[in-house]
Amino acid sequence: MTYVVTDGCIRCKYQDCVEVCPVDCFYEGETMLVIHPDECIDCGVCEPECPADAIVSDTDPRADRWLPVNAKYTAIWPNITDKGPVPDDADAWKDVPGKEKFLFSTEKCKYLQFRTRSCK
Repeated sequence: MTYVVTDGCIRCKYQDCVEVCPVDCFYEGETMLVIHPDECIDCGVCEPECPADAIVSDTDPRADRWLPVNAKYTAIWPNITDKGPVPDDADAWKDVPGKEKFLFSTEKCKYLQFRTRSCK
């Protein structure tokens, strides 16, 4: 078993989870963090630390879509062992629904999408 970061993390990246992880299994992309499923020891200490409620157990149905994403990007993104700077607009993004489309958005698209709900 493992824990999984879901789309709730996109554009938030609070990183409180990184501070408490005893095995340093978080990896950082431009817009979100992911958990390495083979490194996670299923201790669960990260889950309650996430202000965006973006971390779930792999037994949670919300993990189905995100487990492959976590596995894929831990092979590409760098490991993160310390909390870094939180995006200035993290709180504004915290409760935005359907953030999957922002996973690889450019900054211009991010702004347009958030402000007008359209990215062209």
